[in-house]
Amino acid sequence: MELSNIQRVYLIGIGGIGMSGLARYFNHLGCMVCGYDKTQTHLTDELQAEGMHIVFEDKAELIPAEFRQPDNATLIIYTPAIPKDSVILNFLKGKGFDIKKRSQVLGILSKGSFCVAVAGTHGKTTTSSMIAHVLKSCGKDCSAFLGGIASNYNTNVLFGKSNIVVVEADEYDRSFLTLHPDIAVITSMDADHLDIYGDHSHLTDSFKQFASQLKEGGKLIYKKGLPLDTGLTYSIKEDADVMAKNIRIANGSFWFDFDNGTVTIKDIELGIAGTHNVENATAAIQAALFVGCDPEAIKAALVSFRGVKRRFEYVVKTSEHIYIDDYAHHPEELRACISSVKKLYPNKKLTTIFQPHLFTRTRDFADGFAEVLSMSDELLLLDIYPARELPIAGVDSAMLLDKMTLTNKRLLSKSDVVATVKAGQPELLLTVGAGDIDTLVEPLKQALHV
Repeated sequence: MELSNIQRVYLIGIGGIGMSGLARYFNHLGCMVCGYDKTQTHLTDELQAEGMHIVFEDKAELIPAEFRQPDNATLIIYTPAIPKDSVILNFLKGKGFDIKKRSQVLGILSKGSFCVAVAGTHGKTTTSSMIAHVLKSCGKDCSAFLGGIASNYNTNVLFGKSNIVVVEADEYDRSFLTLHPDIAVITSMDADHLDIYGDHSHLTDSFKQFASQLKEGGKLIYKKGLPLDTGLTYSIKEDADVMAKNIRIANGSFWFDFDNGTVTIKDIELGIAGTHNVENATAAIQAALFVGCDPEAIKAALVSFRGVKRRFEYVVKTSEHIYIDDYAHHPEELRACISSVKKLYPNKKLTTIFQPHLFTRTRDFADGFAEVLSMSDELLLLDIYPARELPIAGVDSAMLLDKMTLTNKRLLSKSDVVATVKAGQPELLLTVGAGDIDTLVEPLKQALHV
């Protein structure tokens, strides 16, 4: 497919974070962009304000006339999260359209570019956004397709004049296997998406295949301890090819030194919090050095990096209340997030509100969730957000709550959570989850007396 011929684009699942990035990309090129999603969100409101036509009912008659007959100027893109019985999806299939997955289109877009791809079961959104910000700040005017809203730019897609593109490589549905990067970063390979992969070994095999798809002369950077054979390892804890050393907290910021045996950068101040983000920054610095960025320019860029929306994002930061919101939805992500909060605020009582995401993930990692969430001082647990799944007998939030060892724990509805926070006025509040818990952020902020 020649993307240069495309004049019209229809996206099924346009409101997803990855899909909306493609929508913005084609809209930026001057294409007619339309789409469907099942729910109206702040993001779909923004897309509509940018001139895209979106419908929220899965009805074939709502598809614009321009998208009813296949031609070389029309592109249909869908996300694998869309149900197979979607009326719009099946109507367009029936018309004979060659319908592309989001990942296939990303593969085509990045094919002719110098591609920096970041993969991992967690850490990939922050790391890819960090790399894009560092490259931009260092004068390497890259484009980027990100899996979150980068706070410095308030968008999930960046347009650059250079041939460099930074891509978040998603392992869900093996999507990242459409990419052939010049530089690949792998942050983690923990068991996840077992509804797709069946078991951890198949997930690992997919990551190994992704690592093998580097272009000739390409560079692989991966976290020390992952089962990979070639490339540069990085770590913040043990000997590796690339290391962060002398990690410390001063004046509320994380500081560290970078060393890869050839380049040393001293006293780097990170613009975002969290030991896990020092680790992400270590990989990002090495990627930027491979692209040819100046070490001092990299150091300056990291101070100004403001992170990604819903990735350790400060909602309230006053002397009375600290409220942090994070997308963590896997036990290891939660461990990194909660550990960082407790390191930053060791003398404050931590109240965590968690919304489990998917019945299968809750079932597969129930013991891990229970252990990590028990690190909180108080836990308010919401019902499982089902996303694309149907309920599973015996798998619910009550089952998860029973497994937790902390005593101060409750199962609450979303409305009760807001009332509880309003009454309790917690000094240190953390909301975590990948479902629709983000709709509580503003009401919770209002509930705190700030």
